[in-house]
Amino acid sequence: MFRLSSDLVQTKLKDENGEDTAKISCTTEIQTAFILSSFITFFGGLIILLIFRWIWRVVKKWRIIKGTGIILELFTSGSIGKDPVRSLRFQGQFHYHIQMLLSAQTFVGQVLMILVFVLSIGSLMIYLINSTDPVRSCSSYEDKTIPIDLAFNAFFSFYFGLRFMAADDKIKFWLEVNSIVDIFTIPPTFISYYLKSNWLGLRFLRALRLLELPRILQILRATKTSDSVKFSKLLSVTLSTWFTAAGFIHLVENSGDPWLKGRNSQTISYFESLYLVVITTSTVGFGDVVPKTSLGRTFMMFFTLGSLILFANFIPEMVELFANKRKCTSSYEALKGKKFIVVCGNITVDSVTAFLRNFLRHKSGEINTEIVFLGETPPSLELETIFKCYLAYTTFISGSAMKWEDLRRVAVESAEACLIIANPLCSDSDAEDISNIMRVLSIKNHFPTSRVIIQILQSHNKVYLPKIPSWNWSTGDNIICFAELKLGFIAQGCLVPGLCTLLTSLFVEQNKKVSPKQTWQKYFLNGMKNKILTQRLSDDFTGMSFPEVARLCFLKMHLLLIAIEYKSLFNDGFCGLILNPPAQVKIHRNTLGFFIAETPKEVKRALFYCEKCHKDVFIPERITNCGCKSRNRQRIPVPSVKLVEHCIMGFSSRIAAQDSPPREGANTTNIPSVTARTLLQEAEQDSDQLDSSGMFHWCKTTPLDNVILKRTDKLKHEFQNHIVACVFGDAHSALVGLRNFVMPLRASNYTRQELKDIVFIGSLDYLQREWQFLWNFPQIHILPGSALYPEDLHAANIEQCSMCVVLSPPSKSSSSQMLVDTETIMATLIIRSLQTDSSSDPSLAMPENTPGYTSGPNGKSKHQRVPILTELKNPSNIHFIEQPGGLEGSLQERNLHLSTAFSTGTVFSGSFLDSLLATAFYNYRVLELLQMLVTGGISSQLEQHLDKDKVYDLSDSCTTLLSGRKRCKLGLLSLHQTILSDVQPRDNFGQLFCGSLDLFGILCVGLYRVIDEEDLNPENKRFVITRPANGFTLLPSDLVFCAIPFSTACYKRNEESLLQKSNEIVNNAPQTTETYSDPNFPPTIDPGDETLYSPVYPYESRSKSPFAKQTSWEQSRTHSVTSSPILLGDSANENGRQTSDKEVYDEDSFAYSEPH
Repeated sequence: MFRLSSDLVQTKLKDENGEDTAKISCTTEIQTAFILSSFITFFGGLIILLIFRWIWRVVKKWRIIKGTGIILELFTSGSIGKDPVRSLRFQGQFHYHIQMLLSAQTFVGQVLMILVFVLSIGSLMIYLINSTDPVRSCSSYEDKTIPIDLAFNAFFSFYFGLRFMAADDKIKFWLEVNSIVDIFTIPPTFISYYLKSNWLGLRFLRALRLLELPRILQILRATKTSDSVKFSKLLSVTLSTWFTAAGFIHLVENSGDPWLKGRNSQTISYFESLYLVVITTSTVGFGDVVPKTSLGRTFMMFFTLGSLILFANFIPEMVELFANKRKCTSSYEALKGKKFIVVCGNITVDSVTAFLRNFLRHKSGEINTEIVFLGETPPSLELETIFKCYLAYTTFISGSAMKWEDLRRVAVESAEACLIIANPLCSDSDAEDISNIMRVLSIKNHFPTSRVIIQILQSHNKVYLPKIPSWNWSTGDNIICFAELKLGFIAQGCLVPGLCTLLTSLFVEQNKKVSPKQTWQKYFLNGMKNKILTQRLSDDFTGMSFPEVARLCFLKMHLLLIAIEYKSLFNDGFCGLILNPPAQVKIHRNTLGFFIAETPKEVKRALFYCEKCHKDVFIPERITNCGCKSRNRQRIPVPSVKLVEHCIMGFSSRIAAQDSPPREGANTTNIPSVTARTLLQEAEQDSDQLDSSGMFHWCKTTPLDNVILKRTDKLKHEFQNHIVACVFGDAHSALVGLRNFVMPLRASNYTRQELKDIVFIGSLDYLQREWQFLWNFPQIHILPGSALYPEDLHAANIEQCSMCVVLSPPSKSSSSQMLVDTETIMATLIIRSLQTDSSSDPSLAMPENTPGYTSGPNGKSKHQRVPILTELKNPSNIHFIEQPGGLEGSLQERNLHLSTAFSTGTVFSGSFLDSLLATAFYNYRVLELLQMLVTGGISSQLEQHLDKDKVYDLSDSCTTLLSGRKRCKLGLLSLHQTILSDVQPRDNFGQLFCGSLDLFGILCVGLYRVIDEEDLNPENKRFVITRPANGFTLLPSDLVFCAIPFSTACYKRNEESLLQKSNEIVNNAPQTTETYSDPNFPPTIDPGDETLYSPVYPYESRSKSPFAKQTSWEQSRTHSVTSSPILLGDSANENGRQTSDKEVYDEDSFAYSEPH
């Protein structure tokens, strides 16, 4: 060491003036001493740690084998006489405090960590300053930076000691990056203190301390977003790699190869070394600066490979951060007068594609609403492509609806609405619902007036939303419950076969161009063009009854009016939707009508209609806005108010039933007395138990053990005309909400006698979890088992059921969406293979027009196929259920809604429910009508009233036709064995529509027709025709979808075989066998005992019955039997005015002149 010091003195450098400088020339021995001090410290310390660990393991093993021996006594002899517990406690507390100090959990620890980082950067700056000197020179202590660097390293030594004591695994700590930095930079400091000079050496390793930059920024709370944290990590890795590599190149290139004693060295500055590293990383390599030493070239070879791997991952992320940061995190500029909506929630490729397809289904020129998507994660490349395709309509902003700052950036307060998309394929539906409800809560708390439309998966989660103080149904806030609507559709398909297809077709947008080759396919596709549309009715309809307006719209405008939004004239009256209201309900001004039509342009005719200008117009296209001033006058006569009670939802209200004289053009031809019972009779005690809303049948809580069926007790529960529901799930599966399936089947507009038994087949572990939501509904049974086993199906007497439903299993985390319907498809194949020989039992024979019937060679009933309705989660899986070709023809395009199974009403998929989000935005009343149709009467108005817990007194008013259980219901009627046979003529749909509406108040909306290709239809399948044309020719075997008033009985009882043919109505409601001896004096009928298809009195004597003379039809008209049941007879007396035969004939001939 003395010799090294002497060499330093002898090689002291001088400047140009000959004066001594602070730079001293370093020999190779001096440089070796600085480098060896670091390597000896590192490897020596590592060896010592390994030796101590080996000794400790040997001692520990010896202690286990021999107990406390001599060796342990030697090690512990120093602690004899001391308290070992107290010593261990002190060591534990000391170790704990050091760990807390170094983990930055305390303020002092944070300050210490920040100080270490700042001093490390300071030490790196000193290195950069000293790097301007030649590498072979040493800095003497006359250089002021040397003492500063010595002080920094002394502090680093103290910090290193603390970290060493706090480390649990000393060897792991010794090999950490920060430890290596300290080991290779601190020991040379002590060498420099002895030699009174310092050399650059390996001090460039201090650049690796830049890796601590992200943690320091988080402590300082400078990085608050995920993007900023990611950027800080990328920046720290890049800078530390570049500075460290540049330091190594600077060292070896200026020193040369040791074995050549520096003869191949070159003078290169640190900046040039950094430049070389950067261009090498970028794979450019200009060649102006290159390494010349073997060590430098070898290092650059490995560095190039490493940098390719490292920066190939980091550079794209950095580019993405810089490129998309402004685009995705910028604020949306809401321009005055520009409409836009905000869409958040489940923003994925599939959900965005489905939403845009439904929202932008109008012509491009008609879309003036921009869509702002608020996504919580940056969009994928595929999603960005979709946004670019719809660049004129869409904008993506990165953020969360749960953060006020992000809601403000998308200007929610100025948006037309905020739409929240749910993920129906998620594995945890409750968690998905709760997250979306939290989004609603965040939006409503910050912007109470914003309109929100939310998708909810489970119906029991709906109750949280109306509890939000700023939730307002009247301003358009709405809930789309998937489980409620999906299972409601399926339940309606159980009550009325094919009805779920008819209702679904009104909401499915068919964009594909299909050229059907078969006639029935053409009829089906034409029906799918119809949608439910709304339009304000003309003021000229004011004072008219609903049947009169519906008839006029049908004949003159070719519009099918099915419902209205009724608003009572009284303050406490009911305001809501009514399907097919009776004649006592009069049309008010500004009444909203619901139509089944193809285009919005068609329904405009109902608004433009003027009695003065369009009275003699019989071409629908000519009914346009006439601008007649007479239309501005209110043409409502002074009503004579009648007291009526409880509106359609079972709530107390009053309406004005105007006894106005018949209007011009309305036909008053006398008709036979209908089977409607007295509508304004005295209220009697209802024998049926209903729930608090009066909308559903109710019973006392039934224990689960009382409804469980045993396979061995099949003879004790011989079900007939029941509903079998196949359910899949286990004790850990998410609930599908079977309550939503049962409620429409237990609607109060069906009497207790009409209710069908429901048998659930599935896992008992799963069904007992659902039972707490079902135990107050009557006639429900549970058969533990599986639909995949025919024995369980036979135990439920599935051969005699009216409908078998196969429900899709709860969502699971599946790798392929093609496998989500595996159990459903297998169960469907098994059930389809089941057949029963009904020829042996005549009582089980079904009429030939019943779906599922198979006729033998002689036309005799031979086999009956089980009627089935299958739910598919993935509509593309339809090809597993039915084969391509055959009945499909040109319709086979892997599209469920173009399949034969869907057209016949045997397959259902809730995938179309996504389109209801756009429907709810454009016209939320259409969604309310759908909810009322499929759920048994539930609507937003009902939920509003139920939320207020109102109590109604039924004793002070009379029964009304608008009471909760008196609401209209959908059914399927035959043209021959029901009262529709009295409609004459009924050659086409127009005649049937007018006749059934005038005679019975029944509204016909579609047909269920047998597929005419007998060779291709051995199973006698039927398909759905939605809203046939006015002149559409009827066939004797057609069944008619109808909206039937509650008080209308649809059977005749003048035939002895009535009960044997009760299945002619596919609803198959149970019939009462009681007869009456005197048809002219029928007994009093309790409203609670009324059934939809209850026995009626002999039809021939109905016009002579005193009961018939009390009906509401005779309160407004004088009836007489004529030869034209469609009210287009030879003479019509209206206020004394005679209508000529020619006028009636002209109107009649035009009304049905439409080709079919």
